[in-house]
Amino acid sequence: MKKWLIPVGIIVLLGVMLVSGYNNLVKMSEGVNGSWSQVQNQLQRRADLIPNLVETVKGYASQEKEIFTEVAEARSKLAGASTVGAAAQADQAVTGALGRLLAISENYPQLKSDANFRALQDELAGTENRIAVARMDYNNTVQSYNAKIKTIPSSLYAGLLGFGERDYFKPTANVENVPEVKF
Repeated sequence: MKKWLIPVGIIVLLGVMLVSGYNNLVKMSEGVNGSWSQVQNQLQRRADLIPNLVETVKGYASQEKEIFTEVAEARSKLAGASTVGAAAQADQAVTGALGRLLAISENYPQLKSDANFRALQDELAGTENRIAVARMDYNNTVQSYNAKIKTIPSSLYAGLLGFGERDYFKPTANVENVPEVKF
């Protein structure tokens, strides 16, 4: 009579381990999703500041139409990015375009002294810091999640349960080519 208790006990133990492992992977996957949402929130915050900055610069430098078009196109690409890689590539374009837009202020001393422009610069600088922190948090969360699904025992069932590796948010261009902005 007791012979059947051992196999049943093993099956129950394996079931409990599988359910516990699955729940842990779900929590970690949702952590990655939450971290990505924070990156998107900060990118949206920056995207929302851009029109105000562009309008302020236009008031002083209306002849700089090429850079205004470049900023608008980069912002549109970022808004339409549906994957981490596409968002990273679009973010790189926005960063470059914003750098060139802010560099225009060197040619317009009255723009540099405009209170609205300075306030927008400060807000943009704070947002850039928030974006950097959100990216770092996202990548740390992805690192923990990816390590979990690649290590035993999770690696034995993660793929079968639909948990795959997640992408890091990383620059798509050579970081050394980022334009330098001086105020």
